[in-house]
Amino acid sequence: MKSAESPQSETMRVTEALRNEIIEGHRRPGSRLVERNLATELGVSRVPIREALKKLASEGLVTNRPNTWSTVREFSPSDIADLNEVRTVFDVLSFELAAQRHTREGLARLEATMLKGRELADAGDVAGAHRCAAEFHAMVTELSGNELVGEIGALLDSRMRWQLSQHDDLAVVATEHAELFDAIARRDQTLAGSLAARHLGTSQEQHDKHSKRLAETGPEEAQADPAAADPAAESVAVPAAEDAEPIAADPADVD
Repeated sequence: MKSAESPQSETMRVTEALRNEIIEGHRRPGSRLVERNLATELGVSRVPIREALKKLASEGLVTNRPNTWSTVREFSPSDIADLNEVRTVFDVLSFELAAQRHTREGLARLEATMLKGRELADAGDVAGAHRCAAEFHAMVTELSGNELVGEIGALLDSRMRWQLSQHDDLAVVATEHAELFDAIARRDQTLAGSLAARHLGTSQEQHDKHSKRLAETGPEEAQADPAAADPAAESVAVPAAEDAEPIAADPADVD
């Protein structure tokens, strides 16, 4: 049965669902994203799936492979280094501007987000704490009051959310967010910038620890998705009628 949602809202829902699953690690790097399978799983036609995969590819979370399935992006050390170089400038500028330009209403929302993040961290809600941390950073970008910074932040948002999801020590992140909030509240631009640079260093350390932990537990996780664990499986030719994903939309998918 066709969904009652409009095509646009359906695509947005599917995109958000897949984005969260990728960022939160429910879909492993390198795993296949086959339109037909996803359509069945999410109860939609292949059209919103196709559009969602295009959107997620533009956000840097999905790698599209013409005439076949897409895959969850595998971030290389070079990818991480590039992101950290950009964040070294972007984060510091965002926090400094937020310290200078925040409004009372904006500061109140930032404090509520910071406190919620602490609460979720204390409760051991990993996914919730990670989402709250990403919201904290997005809100700081908003409080910068710079439209171009906001546009750049939107381009980086999914990659930054993914990187923040690599943090295992929730208490450390919550503590540093509290310190950053205090600097912003006091309009101390110098301190806010300094703490933002230190916070990025913590982010890099957290990512390295997370990657090491996954490497140590990889064999057990790999059993859940043999295709993702075995690179050779990706290179085997598959008959077009079986798994290939045609570029043109199927007639049955067109409303």
